[in-house]
Amino acid sequence: MNEETLRVLEFDKIRVLLSGFTATEPGREVARNLRPLDSREAVASSLAEIVEMTVLMAAQGRPPVGGCRDLRESLRQLRAEGSRLDPENLLEILLSLEAARDCRRYFGDPEYAPGLAGLAAGLDPLRGLAQSLRESIGARGEILDGASFELGDLRRGIRQLRNRIKKILEDMLSADHLATVFQDRIITERGGRYVVPVRADHRGQIKGFVHDESASGQTLYVEPAAVLERNNELHALLREEKREEERILLRLSDAVRHDAEALRTNQEILARLDFTAAAGRFSQRSDAAAPRLAEEPLIELRAARHPLLLFHPNGEPRQEGAVPIDLLLGEGNDTLVVSGPNTGGKTVALKTAGLLLLMVRSGLHIPCAPDSRVHLFGKIFADIGDEQSIEESLSTFSGHLTRIRRILEEADGDSLVLLDEAGTGTDPAEGGALALAILDSLRERGARAIVTTHLNLVKGYAHLREGVENAAVEFDARTLAPTYRLHYGIPGASNAFTIARLLGLPEGVLARASGYLGEGEREGLELTEELNRLAKELEQDRAEARRQRERAEQEREKRKRLLAELEEQKGAILEKAKRRGERVVREAETRVKALVERVRERASDIREQAELAGEMRAVREELTALRPEPRRMGAVPREVEAGEILRITALGAEGEVARVQQGGEVELVVHGKKLRLPLSALEQFTPRRFVGRGSGRATVRSRVDRESAGSKLLLVGQRVEAALLLLDRFLDDALLHGLHEVEVVHGAGEGVLRQAVREFLVAHRGVAAFHAADPGRGGDNVTIVEMKR
Repeated sequence: MNEETLRVLEFDKIRVLLSGFTATEPGREVARNLRPLDSREAVASSLAEIVEMTVLMAAQGRPPVGGCRDLRESLRQLRAEGSRLDPENLLEILLSLEAARDCRRYFGDPEYAPGLAGLAAGLDPLRGLAQSLRESIGARGEILDGASFELGDLRRGIRQLRNRIKKILEDMLSADHLATVFQDRIITERGGRYVVPVRADHRGQIKGFVHDESASGQTLYVEPAAVLERNNELHALLREEKREEERILLRLSDAVRHDAEALRTNQEILARLDFTAAAGRFSQRSDAAAPRLAEEPLIELRAARHPLLLFHPNGEPRQEGAVPIDLLLGEGNDTLVVSGPNTGGKTVALKTAGLLLLMVRSGLHIPCAPDSRVHLFGKIFADIGDEQSIEESLSTFSGHLTRIRRILEEADGDSLVLLDEAGTGTDPAEGGALALAILDSLRERGARAIVTTHLNLVKGYAHLREGVENAAVEFDARTLAPTYRLHYGIPGASNAFTIARLLGLPEGVLARASGYLGEGEREGLELTEELNRLAKELEQDRAEARRQRERAEQEREKRKRLLAELEEQKGAILEKAKRRGERVVREAETRVKALVERVRERASDIREQAELAGEMRAVREELTALRPEPRRMGAVPREVEAGEILRITALGAEGEVARVQQGGEVELVVHGKKLRLPLSALEQFTPRRFVGRGSGRATVRSRVDRESAGSKLLLVGQRVEAALLLLDRFLDDALLHGLHEVEVVHGAGEGVLRQAVREFLVAHRGVAAFHAADPGRGGDNVTIVEMKR
């Protein structure tokens, strides 16, 4: 991509912004070297990896890449045989290996992040090297005693010898007969040897060697003869310790040299993972999305926002945010002419289009609606800003022409050209004519172009030419404030008089200026302003209608859901009442029979037994009256034929008509048995059903065929309505398959989706309880659901 275009569209600021989201120096270097990718496949792969990263970060937090260090200088030092690294360098290598190990675990499940899992699979933790470094190098970069048996023995000997020397010197300092000899009762070192401070006027009372004296000369630092040999022995042990440390560092450095290539590969992969995590954080914090990639040359950026208006230079989000705009250059048009007042947002719209396309070409998500579509233009050119140069004797107009000449030399059918204030900087008539000729030349080459202008000649060109569209930036004349929105199909007014009046220019000057305008120009300006006003009102009406339609759809869905729940509850209540009534009847009959048996055993009077039997029949009849009437599903048949299938209401079973009898009765065959029933006890199907006609005897089969239920549902990135539909089916599957606990990954964001999910769980009859996951499983980004058993 043209370096001048990258500079003009401030692509370097995107690099700096992404660098602030990285966690390691290798990741920052990848961000600083970010460039547009060469192929469509590479762009699609990068966009997919960022989607995977955002899902993983919502569920598991940021990837553990923080231990990755820049090892290139250390590995460069090891090219020469016999060279060695310092402990601090070896510690950096150990931290990088631990980061590689942790990232392999983090990205280990390819189910949700296949691209990143495949990338992380290339990491080699080098367990043998990592174990050797872990046993030899401490967390502060020191060589540990366990680095070798010899070093451990030497250091134990050194500690013991130091303790013996200190013990001898402490005894001397505490001796009563030497109380006046010492300046202070302390033990110190000079030249690596233990000494004691002796007063200069008592130097003869302590035999030994003077190694130093105080600035005043009053204190001598003496090594007593009693510790001379032990100090010499200590020095010998310290030299041997240093030699053993050198051998350890050489051994470890040789091991690192052997695995240098794997370490370089690890660093490249970790740097890429760190950068992808940074791009994922940018996507989350800017509410960005991956637009669809179109084969045909078009731009459909919906609700697009300039990324540099969303963040401060230090990466902190701006409170005021940015106004989203729709940038559309569709299949039917090859040129878009944007016009309107100064400060209205024309240049920002132009830069937004160019910068977002460069970001997509670099494999990044962009701040826009998910249904956006863009083409990956092979070349993007931009003529934006003042190219005046005193040294090269270039005026503003000459600078523009120099840049446009280079654009015309290189532009082709796979190019996008961005021109700011086309035709300005010279006489409006000549500049406008030159701008039209440039647009003609670009269109002949098949290039797409977005142009901003104040010139009516260019606006008229857009109105009259097929394939060229006008767009106006919206401006509130009452507040002198731009709204930064675009209205398509109409040109924008410059509003020069309105702005001048609000800025306090005298009315007399404005009246004279208006007089210099021709009648046609004044009418054209008034017409343009009126069109803009009507377009704004129409957009407001459309937005209100859209809101009302969405609200009506939500209410309709809510009513449907409530009715379905009500019907389900009604059926459950009726079925429960039916079962309860039948149970009451059975229990009553049992009790009555038991009572009769007891009376029969005890009573000898036949009359008494008959009375009891009559009472029992009366009770049975009363209980039978309490049974609910069977639910009738079809109409009572009026005419029936032999071979017709009817439903027996009381039994809920189907039977075949064997014979139609007089008196409104029919003889049915049910499971090989014959029944004689009146028509009032039967139901006829609609349409009527017969044995042996059509496809044979009709049967009703009920079957639920679903895949095995999973225990995790990912809702990150879903809209609330779609997410709740997925959640409802997911919970049904969990109940159907007897799952006791499932987890719902909804992410953090602004918390809207999480709140909607938990409100839904509160009302679901199959949910026993739910709670946020432990921090290790995603914390408040994940909800654990316990199902009823």
